[in-house]
Amino acid sequence: MASQEIETLTAALSRLPGLGPRSARRAVLWLIKRRETALVQLVDALGAVREALVECGVCGNVDTTDPCAICADPRRDARSLCVVEEVADLWALDRARLFTGKYHVLGGRLSALDGVRPEDLAFDGLLHRIAAGGVDEVVLAMNATLEGQTTAHYIAERLENFPVRVTQLAHGLPVGGELDYLDEGTLAQAIRARRPVS
Repeated sequence: MASQEIETLTAALSRLPGLGPRSARRAVLWLIKRRETALVQLVDALGAVREALVECGVCGNVDTTDPCAICADPRRDARSLCVVEEVADLWALDRARLFTGKYHVLGGRLSALDGVRPEDLAFDGLLHRIAAGGVDEVVLAMNATLEGQTTAHYIAERLENFPVRVTQLAHGLPVGGELDYLDEGTLAQAIRARRPVS
């Protein structure tokens, strides 16, 4: 049996996404074997992040500066604003390096079942940024879930009176996907979003 401290560390790691109790235990054993190098580095890195982490007051991203590096980057196209549900979505899109504009993180999505209402999300900040001017296009990058689409529809309605073009990420067939393995919702969206062959 492991000590209480090791069990506490294992339990803490097992709460991380993608790690269950067995994976967490393997990670703890790996860290214990390398306690003078990997464990010390991990503890130092976690402490540094804990001390320096802030939420960007402009977009809601998580960074060590406010405004974050994306909002402060003058090379970013401030005329394009991509709205995402969570910071993880922002990071995924930015990692692809295909969108060169700026972002706005809502902090979740509307959900009647979970009790998430418009006032619980960063809609006011989004409207304030658009009302300030300089934004020509708002890209809605919501997840392809019922709640994500409800959130996108709500934003589109709120932006009807602003002089901005509202677009949405395309949904449909994934690259390399085979039709017989796809669900009906994905196939329906792909059919609705079909376009001419060029």
